[in-house]
Amino acid sequence: MTSELSMRSYYAARAPEYDAIYLKPERQADLRAIEHWLPPVFAGANVLEVACGTGYWTQFLAPVAASVLAVDTSPETIAIAKSRVPADKVRFVVGDAYALPQQTEKFDAAFAGFWFSHVPRQRQQAFLAGLNAALRPGARVVLLDNFYIEGSSSPISERDGDGNTYQMRKLADGSTHRVLKNFPSEQELNAVVASLSQSTAYKRWQYYWAFEYVVARP
Repeated sequence: MTSELSMRSYYAARAPEYDAIYLKPERQADLRAIEHWLPPVFAGANVLEVACGTGYWTQFLAPVAASVLAVDTSPETIAIAKSRVPADKVRFVVGDAYALPQQTEKFDAAFAGFWFSHVPRQRQQAFLAGLNAALRPGARVVLLDNFYIEGSSSPISERDGDGNTYQMRKLADGSTHRVLKNFPSEQELNAVVASLSQSTAYKRWQYYWAFEYVVARP
């Protein structure tokens, strides 16, 4: 619980400068490629977006999806997201990624951008099982995240007994935060969804990766 509270505090404090991560010059070609690739994946779907943050990726999902329910733990980042994305097809909810909204009508698809790397290794399978519970069998899930690139990523400062890695991040207000940030391999991702999926796919760019899986049928 302590780590969850510290993450909430970090993202609340980081909200005004959150999107600066998308301004790194060396990453622009990758970002344009992902922005082109991602929307068709969710065309016509009722999408559950986990950890939507400031709505940077929601803005690409909303125009093509049938609907989007975007969940984030931080009211501060959701306030920014609401100003960025029209509300006609998107509903923003302050909520917990580990206790996602359960609706009578299951979602067709799910997206989590730059969230899975913050899930402790010992909670990864439980998180995905909870996500799958909100989805219909055969739904598509996309996890988007970044590789560790020396000179572009914040240095890894430590590793705990469960194999989680951490970074020390400094914000514009001068505060420093210890942030859990894992960098799973394709093999590790396949292993964690082995019992939860019926198929997987892995796509990589220079700085980013996307992992897709289809929710297993009973």
